[in-house]
Amino acid sequence: MRSQTPPNTVIYAIGDIHGRDDLLAAMHDRIAVEVRQRTARRKLVVYLGDYVSRGEDSRRVVDRVLEWLPEGFERITLKGNHEDLLLRFLDGDLDAGRHWFDYDGLDALAHYGVAVPDRQSRDDETVAALRDRFAATLPLSHRDFFRSLTVVYRSGDYCFVHGGVRPGIPLAEQSEHDCMWIRKPFLDSDADHGAIVVHGHSISKTPVIAHNRIGIDTGAYRSGILTCLVLDGTSRSFLQT
Repeated sequence: MRSQTPPNTVIYAIGDIHGRDDLLAAMHDRIAVEVRQRTARRKLVVYLGDYVSRGEDSRRVVDRVLEWLPEGFERITLKGNHEDLLLRFLDGDLDAGRHWFDYDGLDALAHYGVAVPDRQSRDDETVAALRDRFAATLPLSHRDFFRSLTVVYRSGDYCFVHGGVRPGIPLAEQSEHDCMWIRKPFLDSDADHGAIVVHGHSISKTPVIAHNRIGIDTGAYRSGILTCLVLDGTSRSFLQT
């Protein structure tokens, strides 16, 4: 039997955005047009995480996610590994900040108005000062948004996470870290995970469709291609910028 969504439910799952507000705006427009073809009464938009870093405007991406919710839609926002590092950094974990900076976290700080005079400096004093300035400039609505993110969402025969799941472990027992960070053990696995896992995190030129997972991180920040998986009953299709 083919995997399917709950009855009368259409799901729009959006892959890693990474600061590309321009692409997210275009995708929202595509969804607003596409949904007119659907008869499903329940409409969900699921963001798979990694809103920030790399692209031109992380701050505006978060604003757009918070602002865009057409009538009749429900919004599910998942946490990516970049949001994990951002939150740990905010909470005083300087090593998490350094890790984030190595993967373009400094770009996100710049998007929030935090100037970084020396992008190579990683000493405790410098990193702590950046943390304090970021905490002071981060809007409360954005802080609340990041802290509200969940790591997994299940609907029908699909399970939505940012990174993936640990093979051999029931979905209900997955660790938050694996859901946000795992790659190779998940990507290489042919195991039945108990649901089709829809994920981002691992870049591919085109969406990856396997019997146990669907990957939709098409590297929007560098490729210009943001991907949205559309699930409606037993049907699957894609929207792309």
